[in-house]
Order: sequence, then C-alpha cells, then structure tokens
Amino acid sequence: MNIKDRIKSIKPNQYYKSANLHIHSTCSDGACDFLELVEQGKKLGLEHMAISDHNTVEGWKNFNYQEYDFLIPAVEFDCFYKGTLLHILGYGIDPNNKDLLNICAKSKKETQYDIVRLFKSRHPKTAIDAIHSAGGIAVLAHPCCCWVINLDKLTKNLKNIGLDGIEVYYPYKRHRGIIKFHSRKHIKELAQKYDLVMTGGTDEHGKVIKQ
Repeated sequence: MNIKDRIKSIKPNQYYKSANLHIHSTCSDGACDFLELVEQGKKLGLEHMAISDHNTVEGWKNFNYQEYDFLIPAVEFDCFYKGTLLHILGYGIDPNNKDLLNICAKSKKETQYDIVRLFKSRHPKTAIDAIHSAGGIAVLAHPCCCWVINLDKLTKNLKNIGLDGIEVYYPYKRHRGIIKFHSRKHIKELAQKYDLVMTGGTDEHGKVIKQ
C-alpha cells in the first residue's frame, strides 16, 4: 500500500489513539530520544506513528524502520510563503534521499530554535518538491494557525504547487490554541474541496500520549 492510500485508510476516530502522525524527538525540539519514542509507540500498540522532526531526518537515517510496520518515516519543514510562516509535513519519505537531505538543517539550532528556523525557512514548493523526490506526500500542518485572512486561497495556491494533504485532526493545545485563526470544520471542508488527504497528530514534544 502506498503512503497516500495508507493514510486515507486511517479512520478519524483512530487519531490520537492508535494513529499519531505528528511527534517530535530530541533530534529537533522534543524531549524524548528517537528510539525511546519508537519503543513507546510499540508499547502503546500504535498502528500508525510518524516522528516528524523539524527540518531533519537524522533519527530516520540508518534506522531500519522497515522492521516496524506501524512506523511512517516523516519530517516537518519550516516554510515561508507570501508573508506567512507555514509548516509542511512530509510522510512516507526516503530519509536518505539526496534532494531531501539538501534542504534539511545544517546545524542543530535550525531544528530547535524558532527564531533561527524562521530565518532559515524554505519556500513551500522547495519542500514539497523534495518530499515528492523522496517518494513522500506533502501535508500542511496545523492549518488553523495560518495567519491569513483567506485560507481557501492559500490552500488552493499550495495545492497548485503540489500539496497532497492537510492536517485536519489536531488538538490545538497550548500556544496553538491561542493563535488559532480558523475552525477545524473549515479545514475539513477545504480538504474535501481540494481533494486533499486528511491527516492528524498531537504535535507531541514529550512522551507519546493517547488522548
């Protein structure tokens, strides 16, 4: 099963419980070691799990993830588009793909600190093209937080440059809840309108949790 069909097969009620496609490790700004997160996911019995560190695939490189059926290799890129900061998730990627590695962080600071990541942001087409080159699909992360008046237009523009999906199932806790500008219902409507794959995850920076 290809990555798009696999994610499409995940039911909405599976997210946060048996499916979590947005988790961070110490390879970027998370609190838990990459392998520790893998073991946590295994113990919790997750069916689909993606560790999507900021601007790096360091945890996935040289790791035999094919031995774990529940794992999906992933990454999250900081992007800047027409004055808006965006995060583009890549799922089902080959973490050793040269095009992907070329746009990954060149220092640890580029995976950890917001201000450094802001100034090192990529154009979304650059991220999307690299994700596709690596065999993956590109997904707009936590879209309710996009600081734009017309999210429909933004989504259409991103679709036109290759966007495959949008993060519909996201809890919007902590600061994400405070800076939320759009409704989750609207996000689902946009996904349906533009035929985008719907994904979800907790954006966990600590231990893997089941809500």
